[in-house]
Amino acid sequence: VKANIEKTIENRHLEDQILEVRVPLQDVVEMKNGTAKQVQKKMFPGYVLLNMVMNDDTWYVVRNTRGVTGFVGPGSKPVPLTEEEMRPLGIKEENIQVDFSEGDMVVVTGGAWKDTTGVVSSINLQKQVVTINVELFGRETPVEISFAEIKKM
Repeated sequence: VKANIEKTIENRHLEDQILEVRVPLQDVVEMKNGTAKQVQKKMFPGYVLLNMVMNDDTWYVVRNTRGVTGFVGPGSKPVPLTEEEMRPLGIKEENIQVDFSEGDMVVVTGGAWKDTTGVVSSINLQKQVVTINVELFGRETPVEISFAEIKKM
């Protein structure tokens, strides 16, 4: 499954949105014929961990990859791991730097809201999304957009 996901990422040029595909391993000592041998075993057989920007495109790609049968989380949507949950797996949360802040005017560069401008009202680094206020039917409406689909004006 890991190889299938990596091949799909490469074919669809999603390297900037699906950042890491990982199968956590641990060192285990096995006894065979009276001799100890150190081998690597999967920590969670059957599971693949992804570090990705969660949006409809990336979710669709992963969900429709051969070998993927489901996700951990309520319903069929995956749930992000917290930093505390990642630490024992040897996965560090990267420091995400964004070039916009609350109150900045931004333009949406992709997705259903492409070419829409709005004002940043909140930034969620863990989910890698930003909430912007856009004018819709003469009213300010909050819309959640992926970091990958936002550009500062």
